[in-house]
Amino acid sequence: MSVDGMHQADLKWFVSTHPRSALASLVGRGTEFTDARTPFPSDSFPGLIGAMTGGKPKTTGIYYDVTYNHALIDPGASADPVPDPAVCTHPVLGANVAYDESLDRDTSRLDAGQGLPNLPGDILQMTAHPRTLINPVLLPIDPQTCHRVYPHSYLKVNTVFEVAKAHGLRTAWSDKHPAYEILNGPSGTGVDDLFTPEINSDADTVGDDWTGVNSLTRQYDHYKVRAVLNEISGYDHSGRRLVGTPAIFGMNFQSVSTAEKLPVSDGQPGGYDASGTTPGPVLRRALEYVDGELGTMVAGLKKAGRYGDTTIILSAKHGQSPMDSRSLKRIDDGAIVDGLNAVWHQQHADQAQPLVAASLNDDGMLLWFSNGNRTPLADRFAADFIRNYNGDGTGTDGHAKATDIATAPVPYTAAGLREIHSGLAAARFFGTNTSDPRVPDLVGLAQHGIVYTAKTSKIAEHGGNDPQDRHVPLVVAGPGTDHEVHGEPVETTRIAPTILRLLGLDPNALDAVRAEHTAALDR
Repeated sequence: MSVDGMHQADLKWFVSTHPRSALASLVGRGTEFTDARTPFPSDSFPGLIGAMTGGKPKTTGIYYDVTYNHALIDPGASADPVPDPAVCTHPVLGANVAYDESLDRDTSRLDAGQGLPNLPGDILQMTAHPRTLINPVLLPIDPQTCHRVYPHSYLKVNTVFEVAKAHGLRTAWSDKHPAYEILNGPSGTGVDDLFTPEINSDADTVGDDWTGVNSLTRQYDHYKVRAVLNEISGYDHSGRRLVGTPAIFGMNFQSVSTAEKLPVSDGQPGGYDASGTTPGPVLRRALEYVDGELGTMVAGLKKAGRYGDTTIILSAKHGQSPMDSRSLKRIDDGAIVDGLNAVWHQQHADQAQPLVAASLNDDGMLLWFSNGNRTPLADRFAADFIRNYNGDGTGTDGHAKATDIATAPVPYTAAGLREIHSGLAAARFFGTNTSDPRVPDLVGLAQHGIVYTAKTSKIAEHGGNDPQDRHVPLVVAGPGTDHEVHGEPVETTRIAPTILRLLGLDPNALDAVRAEHTAALDR
């Protein structure tokens, strides 16, 4: 179970204030790791991929859901699903790689374009093979094969699902976009039953998607809970085919994440109270909702006679920051990147390409330079520009304003960053080198409270290196576990080898475990 956005502090608060809750029961009979960290960047993709492979981005190749690759051909180079071979004869390298909702055949529909007649009620009839819901013309092209690169084939290492499948075990998972077919792994067949209703689709008649109102997010999450309940009972996610309970299955919750992000939802304030430690009304309700659904799943396991042989692992792909909204500063990252490209062009008019080919900035900064601009000169230029990008709070200095929780303008320094690594230093920060065509060319670690957005519709984000982004819960509860608390630092990548060990399989069957020597969790 991944409760996206949940902090270890949230779990501690909830258990102490709800001692008879399902979460309290889980913690009370399980091993709790109170200093668990999700990988950096603290995005959903590297977070979940780390937990399901045992590897960090340097090994898995997954730095974020939307990135750039210097060695692939951009999706737009060919308008055909099967690329025109001519684009690979003399390839122009450098590709946007977007594995998010933008890949859907129809981004407006909960079924991502499958065409189910009665949505949302029929959503459980959604396909278990979401690769069919991806629009192939939006995928990058491999110049070596001239084939489109689907998410599963972009992953460089195998997954726990693939190892389980190789031993004849059934697998299932539920998540938020069809692009989560990446969990199938390089074989493309790791997950037997993959249920991926599109969370960023239209949820009501006024234009909200399922993340824009927390009650809608809870409704959305409940579809995935129903899928898991069907799987507990031995059916596929639709509840129509009796196939046997999977050996590995689970889902992610989004309700806590949106409750932390939304300034207001359902007429009440989102996020935390003024102390920055106690959940506010929307977040409290989201935590209570997750707790209730967890209790329902535990009851389902007991009814199916599976409670005694099932281990529940509770964690999160990422946390979120800032918890204390008084420290919030929202900065328009688009203005920063546009300014950087403009000044670079002024001083290097002979360069045909912009300096920055792609950027991804949530509460950290990741920049990829155009292939022709991956030079020490460009590294220094970009780092110096960003380091000196200061806002005086009025915008009169020519730089974008930052806004606080009340949308008042506030000053900031160094584009909101506390550390900048570029070129070789950026690659080394991830433990790799500049020959890696996927690694960002500049990595900026944000000052606490910084969120990069031109909007005022969010008060928290994830993706950065802030402790609140990465300090997540981790509980392992099942047969043979007693209540223990481990306070040593652990990474959530250790979930993957733990899953295989629990199934009696060899953790070293995972490529990333062998590469990084990732150990299973003690329990």
